[in-house]
Amino acid sequence: MNTILIVEDVELNIDLLEQILEEDYQLVLARDGAEAVAQAVKHEPDLILMDLSLPVVDGFSATRQIKQISSLANTPIIALTAHAMRGDREKALECGCQDYLSKPLDEDALLSKISALMAVS
Repeated sequence: MNTILIVEDVELNIDLLEQILEEDYQLVLARDGAEAVAQAVKHEPDLILMDLSLPVVDGFSATRQIKQISSLANTPIIALTAHAMRGDREKALECGCQDYLSKPLDEDALLSKISALMAVS
């Protein structure tokens, strides 16, 4: 079973992602960017769902740190964020995310992006 690291600090969003994904994937949770890096190193997930607005270390910085670790450099990261202003998608891609979804999440779009990225990784 593939592993997904969910990096999210809002309980409602965590619950939603768990409901959508727990049947088909092993899930690991991190509630801030520093924990995200530690959990990514520990579990080497197949894919990471990264909130960009996080306490301690933001998602942009956490993504950059994860991408610098050789064993995680090719791990696909999807930015999940309420940052939906012009240029935010580009910033997410520039820091190392492979894709971007704004909140509130579209469940079908999320599952489609996860499937597509897992197929090529």
